[in-house]
Amino acid sequence: MLEAQIHVTLKRSVLDPQGDTVRSGLATLGFQGVTDCRIGKFMVLHLAERDPVKARAQVDEMCRKLLANPVIEDYVFQICEVGE
Repeated sequence: MLEAQIHVTLKRSVLDPQGDTVRSGLATLGFQGVTDCRIGKFMVLHLAERDPVKARAQVDEMCRKLLANPVIEDYVFQICEVGE
């Protein structure tokens, strides 16, 4: 079985107030070394497709059509083999 692990984050050009709040909160707690924080989404999909090349094309299309908003978000993913 193949698994897709997908990370979706706001583009660098888009303000991330939630990330700024987390960075500020970490500084308040004494973690001064954090200079930036971006909040995003992480998704795991189990795929029936067995061919990694076809799976990669399908997941890319899923991201472009539904899982990410290409106007304001970037995405990266990896396809992994997992036991059933």
